[in-house]
Amino acid sequence: MSATTPRTDAALRVPRVFDSADVPADPQVLATLERGVSAVDLAARPVVLPDFHHKHDMEMPSSIAVATTGTIRPAFTSASVNCGMALIALDAERPEDTAVTAFFRAIAARYPHPPSWRRELSADDVVRAAVEGAEFGVERYGLDPSALERIEEGGRLDLDRYGGAPRLRRELPALSFQASRFRFGTVGPSNHFVELQTVEEILDPAAAAALGVAKGQLTLQFHAGGGLLTGQVGRLFARRKKINRALALEMAFARTLAHLFTVRSMTQLRERLDYYFRDGCPAIPLDGAEGSRAMLANAAAMNYGFAFRTATYATLAQLAMRELGAGSVKLVVDSPHNSIYSEQVDGAEAVVHRHNSCRAYPAERMSPGTAFGAVGQAVLVPGMHYTSSYLCVASGGSEQSLYSACHGAGTVIDGAVRAGWSDLDEQRRSTWRFRYGQDEPERVPHLDDRGIDAALSILTRHDLVRPVARLRPMAVLN
Repeated sequence: MSATTPRTDAALRVPRVFDSADVPADPQVLATLERGVSAVDLAARPVVLPDFHHKHDMEMPSSIAVATTGTIRPAFTSASVNCGMALIALDAERPEDTAVTAFFRAIAARYPHPPSWRRELSADDVVRAAVEGAEFGVERYGLDPSALERIEEGGRLDLDRYGGAPRLRRELPALSFQASRFRFGTVGPSNHFVELQTVEEILDPAAAAALGVAKGQLTLQFHAGGGLLTGQVGRLFARRKKINRALALEMAFARTLAHLFTVRSMTQLRERLDYYFRDGCPAIPLDGAEGSRAMLANAAAMNYGFAFRTATYATLAQLAMRELGAGSVKLVVDSPHNSIYSEQVDGAEAVVHRHNSCRAYPAERMSPGTAFGAVGQAVLVPGMHYTSSYLCVASGGSEQSLYSACHGAGTVIDGAVRAGWSDLDEQRRSTWRFRYGQDEPERVPHLDDRGIDAALSILTRHDLVRPVARLRPMAVLN
């Protein structure tokens, strides 16, 4: 059997579903996933995590992990590869309302919406970010290099195995590098946010100490994309549903430059037309030139995304010290939730695609001598800006889920309210919500934590994660 021949084991195609009686996986969405993997070279059963749902403009459902043996399938994750979340610990007293207002207004001024077209990087900088990843951001913004330990993969994937920077310059069109010079670091509205929190409860004192969080401490949690290069790559190697008319025209031109202007034979032309210009989920064989091209571009996009979010972290750290009076700012974790990695699955190399799910490696799979090597990879399980969120670490059973955990619980929380088993917070707490395009913030009442706790309980019951700390939102920009 060749590396790209689909395995025929019917049981392998039945998703491994992590749900509960209160939080059942939607059978219609499950059917969509099952159809999507019906002829796929699976390395293991696909994984379905809490917060499982399907957005109309996405190729595949959210909160999944799919491992393949001989192909890379870009549409099994989002076009915005390396979209992710990070948590920052602040050494600061609880700020006054005036300081909070100044802080969030400063963020909105630095990262306006609609975004400006201010040029942030040179074309050579873009290539460096794509090759060096978070190391580029740490050097550029004068950050403590120890932050790299808290970023997945140290913030850098190795491009040399796929041809390195010289090949990257040849394979990606100059248009993609030029477009990626703008908007380096951002937040923006939609489901991206910056949230100021307090550590309300410590649930695992030893892990909390290792990660550097303590009860009563201020934290910043933020959700940000990976920048323009990640979106370029995500749309160069697959036709996407989520795309506006202007971007569709740009990407049609860029795809033509990237894939058709460099063909060397009719066979290669037919392959590239089939992989990159048809609708659906392209299956690109790993054992050929197209597979290494796709893996090179994916690794470059992941690296650029790490560098991009490092730039956002640097901005937030600077503003926290200036406006909130933080004496020090430290990165607790930076965790992508749209990713494609080459990983070991059941003792063999596979390509693991995660869509709105984050990687969760237990301590033995992390670097010795680091905090994650001592307690496991830190994992964020966010709620909403009106519920608690959780900082967790990966636990011993995470192999069951392809070492994955859900990246949030918004769908679960909304469903709990609709079903009537979650209601307003009894203590009548609230979040001060700042919004783009709105002059004054509004007070948003909190819900109880039954929804987020129901999602977390699924993860803990299966030993996928261990909760370390519960975080209570104070103010948010989104």
